[in-house]
Amino acid sequence: CEDCGKSLTGECKLHGPLIRAKDRVIPSRARLTLPHYLTLRVLELRAGNQQILGVFAKKVIQKRTQFGPYVGQLSTKLTRYDESRLVLQVLKDGGKYFLDTPNEDCGNWMMFVRLARNQEEQTLVAYQHCGEVYFTTVKPIEPHTELKVWYAADYAKFMEASAVFIKEESDVCPLPTVAKEPVDPWICSSCRSTFATFALLESHQCINKDRV
Repeated sequence: CEDCGKSLTGECKLHGPLIRAKDRVIPSRARLTLPHYLTLRVLELRAGNQQILGVFAKKVIQKRTQFGPYVGQLSTKLTRYDESRLVLQVLKDGGKYFLDTPNEDCGNWMMFVRLARNQEEQTLVAYQHCGEVYFTTVKPIEPHTELKVWYAADYAKFMEASAVFIKEESDVCPLPTVAKEPVDPWICSSCRSTFATFALLESHQCINKDRV
């Protein structure tokens, strides 16, 4: 104690405890990488004070806006699995690796984006480019809308998953583990052609026999 000049094993009985100043709480790496026009919201609070988070737009985000690359650790197996997030893998040096994010200090904000349970919810498409995973918007995203993602058609084949995710009757929607034929595809309102993804629908040249 600097007041009485004694070396004590605990608090000074005469002058009392020290005034403790706490360090400022620093957000995790993942939270610090969040773009200024996006925000995190707590959607659910589970046992053990576990927060279920979602990423929401604060302003209009244009179609064909690219986010990424996804930051994670390359691993031969997943150490962290969340049924509400996409499982991601990449090709590196001829090998197939998981993009694992065991905690928020090892990834970026993209780890918080939840999977889309159906086409109406989907705002982002995930794909692999040059050994990295990117998310790109498939339509304009309005303010207060949650960003939700699913695999692009080619990436779905690589991941051995369905190109279109369909919500099951259960509230828990496990990721597909085998390739399946697309169900409930994107349909052109003019020629009625069907497509596995919104991007393919947008890029096709529609020729309607009934109209010029």
